[in-house]
Amino acid sequence: MALSTSSPPQKRAWWKESSIYQIYPASFCDSNADGIGDLPGILSKLDYIKTLGIDIVWVCPIYKSPQVDMGYDISDYKDIHEPYGSLGDVDAIIRGCHQRGMKFLMDLVVNHTSDQHKWFQESRKSKDNEYRDWYIWKKPRFGDNGIRQPPNNWGAVWGGSAWQYDETTEEYYLHIFAPEQPDLNWENPSVREAVHDIMRFWLDKGVDGFRMDVINFISKVPGLPDAPKTREDQEYQSGAKYFACGPRLHEYLLEMGKILQEYNAFSVGEMPCVDDPKEILNAVAFDRGELNMIFHFEIVEIDIGSRGKFSPKPWQMSTLKSICAKMFATFLALQSGTVFVYQGQELGMINLERSRPVEEYKDLETLNDWNETLERFSDDKEWLKIKKEEIWKKSRDNARTPMQWNNSPHAGFSTTIPWQRENSSYTEINAISQVNVEDSVFTYWSSLLALRKSRRDIFIYGNFELLDAEHNDVFAYLRTYEHQKVIVVVNMRKEGLKWTLPNGIALKEDGVLISNLGEITNKKGIIGLRPFEAFACFVS
Repeated sequence: MALSTSSPPQKRAWWKESSIYQIYPASFCDSNADGIGDLPGILSKLDYIKTLGIDIVWVCPIYKSPQVDMGYDISDYKDIHEPYGSLGDVDAIIRGCHQRGMKFLMDLVVNHTSDQHKWFQESRKSKDNEYRDWYIWKKPRFGDNGIRQPPNNWGAVWGGSAWQYDETTEEYYLHIFAPEQPDLNWENPSVREAVHDIMRFWLDKGVDGFRMDVINFISKVPGLPDAPKTREDQEYQSGAKYFACGPRLHEYLLEMGKILQEYNAFSVGEMPCVDDPKEILNAVAFDRGELNMIFHFEIVEIDIGSRGKFSPKPWQMSTLKSICAKMFATFLALQSGTVFVYQGQELGMINLERSRPVEEYKDLETLNDWNETLERFSDDKEWLKIKKEEIWKKSRDNARTPMQWNNSPHAGFSTTIPWQRENSSYTEINAISQVNVEDSVFTYWSSLLALRKSRRDIFIYGNFELLDAEHNDVFAYLRTYEHQKVIVVVNMRKEGLKWTLPNGIALKEDGVLISNLGEITNKKGIIGLRPFEAFACFVS
């Protein structure tokens, strides 16, 4: 069985052919020995990033922030979080990227601000303040018992109600995330004008585009109705049905897209909680002028159980293949996925040690969930054990430990104790042991990115055909451009196995483009796959 997508000729664009490197600034490189990564540290590593074969450097939020949610709570969009550096440091990074033939991408977090932003500080002063309507305020509801209640039953992503009561004006404000992250009211034209001004401020400084945080949350359904009950174990329910992809989303995206087009700038939108392919197509269609591409979350959610992110859910390879096939079928006619490499991925950095206590984690989402679990289920030892295991697997802190530059103390990230303890794997997994070293993970990644560029017709603009979709161990597919065909085969298991090439497909002799384990074992169309073997080869 094969699932395939064939498409009309692809419209070419520089951003489709680019490889992007994502930097988490607090954990990348500390230049001044305060235990926190910073902008001069990033500047010092641009040659390393270029060596990997990267075209665009994306830095997670670096704006002025109280850091309740690691910078995704912004108090000033035109200034820099002081421990990271200054506006001058950003200018230096932009110049450094451009001098090396790379572009620079910033995070744009405009669904919400920090509660310390001057807009919100004004908004909460009084009901007639000029900034009052910049945020979403509602009167309380009262139950039959006369007890004050939030305006609806929406739950916040980080736990509890999505509404926070403010004593000064005796109303609630909406916060889809933490109480310190109030949602902006995009229905207000002044809010949209302010966001457009922020975009122009950075684009004028030479920034080449934005990654847009939860950008599909900016339009909410009018009236903000109660959400359907989907979690019996929770008082508050997900309101995503009413705040993800609201009725004016594409209008707002189009306004932003016009600004980006003026600068030939690039955009990637984070769009969680989207089930309707039409919404995705409308957001990224080449000729619509909204977003260039999106991050979709269906695969990320494949192992999330019925009790939220930190609950288990068994899954099969066939399920993963089904999701990938849908994604390719939906997106491929518009874009062949641009590669994003997260810092340390090119080295094979791994999750935190299982033994690390949850109390040492720093992530707001993780800690809120764990504390709520302790409060409600302290006597359920089995559930606490399961929860700890899921936190180890899924916490965002797995990706936020210090970058592992060498095997010196603190992984070469800093000369002092870091803001988050380094992963103990740094003694073996680090950059200095891999750059320009044959057969290293870094070198393999570099080869893959170079192959993608040298064969861009196939790997960027070619059609996709999923092979043997029901197989639970092997992920295989064809990429085709005109008369050229390449098969990619991956054994996802720690055991070796034999896999039979589909009828009509034969590996070309001397056609191997890349292989992580060297020579391929092929006997009359039966491939002997070693544990975790992967290769790409021309076929006839």
